[in-house]
Amino acid sequence: MNKLFISILAGILIWGGSLRAQDKSLVNTSHSAHAKLSTVNMSDVVWGKGFWGERFQVCRDSMIPQMWKVFNDPNIAHSYRNFEIAAGLKDGEHDGPPFHDGDFYKWLEGVASVYAMTKDPKLDQLMDEIITTIGKCQRADGYIHTPVIIKERKSGKKLEFEDKLNFETYNLGHLMTAGCVHYRATGKTTLLDIAKKATDYLYNFYKHSSDELAKNAVCPSHYMGVIEMYRTTGDPRYLELAKGFINIRSLVKDGTDDNQDRVPFRQQKKVLGHAVRANYLFAGVADIYAETGEDSLMNELNLLWDDVTEHKMYITGACGALYDGTSPDGTSYEPKVVQKVHQSYGRDYQLPNVTAHNESCANIGNMLWNWRMLLLTGQGKYADVMETTLYNSILAGISLNGKKFFYTNPLCVNHDIPFTLRWSKDREEYIKLCNCCPPNTVRTIAEVSNYVYSTSEKGVYVNLYAGSNLSTTLKDGSALKLSQETDYPWDGKINISLQQAPAKAFSIFLRIPGWCDNASLKINGKASKKKLTPGEYVELNGNWAAGDKIELELPMSVKLIESNPMVEETRNQVAVKRGPVVYCIESVDMPQGKRIFDVALSAKNNLKPKRINIAGSEITCLEGDARLYNNPDWNKKLYSELSTESKSTHIRLIPYYAWDNRGASEMSVWMPVVR
Repeated sequence: MNKLFISILAGILIWGGSLRAQDKSLVNTSHSAHAKLSTVNMSDVVWGKGFWGERFQVCRDSMIPQMWKVFNDPNIAHSYRNFEIAAGLKDGEHDGPPFHDGDFYKWLEGVASVYAMTKDPKLDQLMDEIITTIGKCQRADGYIHTPVIIKERKSGKKLEFEDKLNFETYNLGHLMTAGCVHYRATGKTTLLDIAKKATDYLYNFYKHSSDELAKNAVCPSHYMGVIEMYRTTGDPRYLELAKGFINIRSLVKDGTDDNQDRVPFRQQKKVLGHAVRANYLFAGVADIYAETGEDSLMNELNLLWDDVTEHKMYITGACGALYDGTSPDGTSYEPKVVQKVHQSYGRDYQLPNVTAHNESCANIGNMLWNWRMLLLTGQGKYADVMETTLYNSILAGISLNGKKFFYTNPLCVNHDIPFTLRWSKDREEYIKLCNCCPPNTVRTIAEVSNYVYSTSEKGVYVNLYAGSNLSTTLKDGSALKLSQETDYPWDGKINISLQQAPAKAFSIFLRIPGWCDNASLKINGKASKKKLTPGEYVELNGNWAAGDKIELELPMSVKLIESNPMVEETRNQVAVKRGPVVYCIESVDMPQGKRIFDVALSAKNNLKPKRINIAGSEITCLEGDARLYNNPDWNKKLYSELSTESKSTHIRLIPYYAWDNRGASEMSVWMPVVR
């Protein structure tokens, strides 16, 4: 294994150690030879009026301060207190799960991302104080993991990597990412210096470790983290380390699908096991491909992407159907080799609703993976999945006021189920058993502006539609300023105006979402004859000038969606979509004494959009007619004669992400259909 590292010694001598200070994008692919697109700098996009501007305001004013309040209160989370104890500033013992550090780093990354847009000096000061404490926790060799550091202070012995489930590399990975984002947002190297020491430690550790220690790579956030460190510093050791991670995985003996290491990555044919660990791995491998161009990696990513989107992904973009189960392929007739999986992908078409796990981190991992696939290829199908996940399964993970969170995201909640699920049916301020999802959700919402636009050698890509202002430079260094005005996702009218454009011709690429039929386009008031294909980008090339205007119309009809009949749970049922938004029926909106499970939709629906307010947030609901059935009393019954008595009733459907904001309720995305 050590041969993996010998080839880089010359590169270390060549490397000058300078930072790429000009690159201030969230995921920086501007120097990645095998990425078609690059992200714009973090401060290049400013939110305007509209959906994501409102969500960012809630993130800035509620999510960030509320989570600091939780993390900074040792009676609730003990997260920051662990750093204070490890730094020698406080007395006490470590409390909380071993991945607490990584969760805190995710929140800190979110703070840096908000600062990149607001330049709030109070956030800058808060980060400075926190980073000083984190730095005092770090060993001289770069190792940092508060559970171990606190024990070492008492025992005087080095205790790292004694338990593969101690999440050391996971925590280090999020430290690396936070360090890069903080540097790009502030220009300061304080957190990046800590991350560099940690990455150097990890390099030296793997250089001298045994093959079996590869098992410590649980939940591989460090793939993305190490690559981002390479992109930020240019240190060739970090790229070689990331490449080594994949090779090391193939050396693991008795691996598991739970940890994504039973099968070497280059031989994996199906997506199995823990959904967060799988999606993080795929995102990290996409990052490695961007730097190396190794065809076998891209071939695997394409194969696995097809498996997820064709067999295993929910209509909301959520991933990981199973709470617990048996690995479909990691089994045999010998009981001793049957493998347990949890929070995992199931078999093809195994997509339950009431017991759907769909951890928020898995959904975020799906978005991160597809974002990287978009950067690699420029293909609209990846942006479609990003958009679906952002508007549905990711936003569902947090309350509209930004203070409460889901760990799991089922597509149906029934209060009559005769068992207790492991995770709460209602959002919580702090998820004591495992609080990894809340800070992940907060940093994701803080960073949505980074996904709206990209650049390429040809020009600029508009990936997401949102009220915003872009001021950036294209690949050739020429300046570009444009604004986007829209009420998307509630309305499909998008107006783009150019305020500054390069003198020479360049292209503007507009995404035509896969859900959209009959899109239309005008340029400076004249209808365009360009072909607008759903699921693809349309290229508008020309000599653009300040004052030019683009009008894109994406009709948003209400659509009833059915699933492949192999999905047993939703056979003869439909879900409702309008634009990118998936809708659900919630018991709060039902007539007195009636339940959501008594409702059936007509295939000839007359659902119409209507603007309402839920918990201070303006949303568009759908209202119309449905059939209401008088279902029998199911107490102590497993079967009953079919009831056909029904009447017409008025119903309201709300966006799936907005459910559980009006008190405890039942909810369902899928509903029976009367054809």
